[in-house]
Amino acid sequence: MSYTQKTPNEDSTLVTGHEYDGIQELDNPVPGWWHLLWLLSFIFLFAYFPFSLISPMYPSPVRRLEAAQVAEYERLFSEIGELSNDETTLVSLMGDADWMLFAASAFQTNCASCHSSDGGGLIGPNLTDDSYKNVSTLTDIHPVLANGAAGGAMPAWSTRLSNNELVLLSAYVATLRGTTPGSARAPEGEPIPAWPAPDTAGEDAS
Repeated sequence: MSYTQKTPNEDSTLVTGHEYDGIQELDNPVPGWWHLLWLLSFIFLFAYFPFSLISPMYPSPVRRLEAAQVAEYERLFSEIGELSNDETTLVSLMGDADWMLFAASAFQTNCASCHSSDGGGLIGPNLTDDSYKNVSTLTDIHPVLANGAAGGAMPAWSTRLSNNELVLLSAYVATLRGTTPGSARAPEGEPIPAWPAPDTAGEDAS
């Protein structure tokens, strides 16, 4: 609809009969090309929306972030090579603030929903005390993460994380021992000896 000042020569077929303070309302039809664009926009919407949700080719912000993370992980891991699940490597990583910051992010993403963000335990056991159900030595953490535990209640993370990520995550889980979470589940399993000290675990990992 459009509005115009009434003039003596105005085409009476366009006048709707609505008049406000001497201003008439005219029934000017919308151009056909406008209707066509309107229709095409809806066709595009119904095609584009499901494509943006399910197509692996759609470069969504989440997929771009994931691709950037993978590229950064590959760059970082190329600097340290393939990590081994041995005491020397784990103890060295436990003392490396930069790598533990990386591993803390992986823990928050993959483990916090069961073990709490501070390791105090939710569905999964408390990781901050000295009692363990499936771990006797420092190197036992990695196979638990890789293969799962509790009859499948804890998933096998080897299907989702690389070996380097699992080694780093193992070292980070070890650092949670002895911390004081805000709330924690009661100890489960049996107390085990303390982790090796840096000066008794051999040379630092490269």
